[in-house]
Amino acid sequence: MSERDVSEPLKPAMFHILLALADQDRHGYAIMQTVRDQSGGRVPLQTGSFYRHLTRLIDDGLVTEAAVRHAEDPRRGTHYRLTASGRAVLERERRYLAGVVAAMDRLKVRRGTA
Repeated sequence: MSERDVSEPLKPAMFHILLALADQDRHGYAIMQTVRDQSGGRVPLQTGSFYRHLTRLIDDGLVTEAAVRHAEDPRRGTHYRLTASGRAVLERERRYLAGVVAAMDRLKVRRGTA
């Protein structure tokens, strides 16, 4: 495990990588496509930066290699999955973002723009 404090907020790319793995294991290219789709293209990931972020998430114990490879397409490489710690961090980020949205909604009400 690296020295980085995993309680600090995640960078957008790292958050989206975890989110891409929330519902199923995926190989690298599928993760990159999912990040692109779920962020509406706002989180650009090139291959090099993607694997740097993924390596960091693995080092932090948030993502691991999946034990099973998918036999239906042997061209695809290693699949990745969230660990229990990764799910906990993703849930922490969800609560944080929900709090941000709630604070913004309260601001609208006070300004009379709701």
